[in-house]
Amino acid sequence: MNNDVIITCALTGSGDSAHKSEFVPVTPQQIADSAVKAAKAGAAIVHVHVRDPKTKNYSKELSLYEETARLIRDSGVDMILNITAGMGADFVPDPENPSVGGPGTDMITPAERIAHIVKIKPEITTLDCGSMNYATTSYIATMDMLRETARGLLEAQVKPEIEVFELGHIWQAKQLMKEGLIEDYPTFQLCMGVPYGAEATQQNMIAMLHALPPNVNWSSFSIGRNQMPWVAQSVLMGGNVRVGLEDNIYLGKGHLATNEELVENAKEIVERMGARILSPKEAREKLKIQAKQYI
Repeated sequence: MNNDVIITCALTGSGDSAHKSEFVPVTPQQIADSAVKAAKAGAAIVHVHVRDPKTKNYSKELSLYEETARLIRDSGVDMILNITAGMGADFVPDPENPSVGGPGTDMITPAERIAHIVKIKPEITTLDCGSMNYATTSYIATMDMLRETARGLLEAQVKPEIEVFELGHIWQAKQLMKEGLIEDYPTFQLCMGVPYGAEATQQNMIAMLHALPPNVNWSSFSIGRNQMPWVAQSVLMGGNVRVGLEDNIYLGKGHLATNEELVENAKEIVERMGARILSPKEAREKLKIQAKQYI
């Protein structure tokens, strides 16, 4: 069991949840406000995507990331900023010509995928470590793409949170570590129950834990109704936890949640298990990252 737990709050994500719940933050100000409330509720880390304020759909717009990061940093509330680098990798084969992308395809280069990270320099960013099929698209991240991305993050001095959705992703991450593209004491996020990666079962989680390299920090989450049970599961098995509206919009049947409610509920579960919640300062020490100063 993990007695010193880091809570991450994934604030908004890139799916269609903003069209299903009024509590999913959309504008930079809403995302920043939600980050502050989540941090005050007990989240040491906030995980950030941005959305188009007009359509509520996901966005890669640099100015939105810059404004959101500025608002969070100017809030005066300490939290570890974790900005996604997972956008721009969706491929849907054209029905008439599968060699090219059809409607729904959103592919950019590895350098473009981390351009906002290099500019903003958050303390952490996500590295989705491998290709997979989602419900309607394929996410493309070949080994050479991963090498280029990891090298760019290393040069920018931004710690990757290695997101793994199945066993092969862990294998690829270990290869990047062998090649010196990911530094020692990495951080892994075990992403469970996301169609069509690893199903959210205890057996799958055990297999993924056995596959992790030594000397890692790890966290795990599951989506939908499994979000809160997975908080307990992760802590019992020695990990940290992630909750938030990216992964689940409900707190009980018919109760649309806010991010701070999800964090408060996770905090209560962890503390009732006898563990304690780490502050951002303590989380930085555990993850071996240094707080960044911004002017």
